[in-house]
Amino acid sequence: MSSQFLVKNAAITLAMVLSTVFTSLPHQAEGARAFFVFGDSLVDNGNNNYLATTARADSPPYGIDYPTHRPTGRFSNGYNIPDLISQALGAESTLAYLNPELTGQRLLVGANFASAGIGILNDTGIQFANIIRINQQLEFFAQYQQRVSAIIGPAGTQRLVNQALVLIVLGGNDYVNNYFLNPPLTGRRFQYSLEDFSVLLITEYRKILERLYELGARRVLVTGTGPIGCVPASLAQSGSRNGECAPLPQKAASIFNPLLIQMIRSLNQDIGSDVFIAANANQMQKNFITSPQAFGFITSKQACCGQGPYNGLGVCTIASNLCPNRDVYAFWDPFHPTERANKIIVQTIVSGSTEYMNPMNLSTIMALDSNI
Repeated sequence: MSSQFLVKNAAITLAMVLSTVFTSLPHQAEGARAFFVFGDSLVDNGNNNYLATTARADSPPYGIDYPTHRPTGRFSNGYNIPDLISQALGAESTLAYLNPELTGQRLLVGANFASAGIGILNDTGIQFANIIRINQQLEFFAQYQQRVSAIIGPAGTQRLVNQALVLIVLGGNDYVNNYFLNPPLTGRRFQYSLEDFSVLLITEYRKILERLYELGARRVLVTGTGPIGCVPASLAQSGSRNGECAPLPQKAASIFNPLLIQMIRSLNQDIGSDVFIAANANQMQKNFITSPQAFGFITSKQACCGQGPYNGLGVCTIASNLCPNRDVYAFWDPFHPTERANKIIVQTIVSGSTEYMNPMNLSTIMALDSNI
């Protein structure tokens, strides 16, 4: 049986599963809760379009498969993870907080505060200059609440925020664009062993989550790092000959993610409620990276858009190599998954077992919260 047939058959089967997942959440929850997003380029919906920074995705071929077929600031060929979670909730996508269209009733849908290039630490991504670091994102969240209070009052705003779903994606850049960056722009690699640096990240991440809780967040999806040693950029930069993952970044992910789960468990115990949900992004992506054909991909090594080995060098531009069919590639550019890979990730967020979503998945959250 040909590999093309297997890939096509896997793609058809997965499409049927995804279609079921994205229409299966409780009807009562549809459009009933706001959605807030914090983090980096994996979830940025276009905030960096409004900033003087090189960390941006507002030029073709980004957005080639978005409904408008135009770049939006998402680091994707189409929809990104927040878009797909919004679809699973039966809601419209949240707008970037800096988008001037985010006014009036549109504020009640929620907001996306994410900014490409940022990390847990303030010195992560300094090469990108003007980006919205996580503390500033949290300040914008407080500012957002003041704006909404003018529309629905303080009590209504508190209720909207308490009942909202929150997604936060941090950690990968602290390794890729800080600890492992060559040439080094910070002294982190010389100050800390990889293990100690990871502990520092978790300690600072906990402070960020505690601040989110203080600001009213009560249902927060927290992702760990993906398999950062297996992205096309890491393969190219490490000189991978046969597509083997770069060992040190992979070791970083294997240290960080278990520490994150432990920290979230401890934080929930201190609060007395399962406010924070750990999403094991490393394992979610490792599945389709290890067995791409089982998920309908022809490759998980080479980016669709890029140049150099594995299309993993530099950034995706109009002059880059570009694959004709993004649906059969796991990675869109040297760092970011394709829309179809994002759909697989969100499918797991919605319905995955505790191996991926601890202590519960999004379907369980929605079912529980619909009874409150």
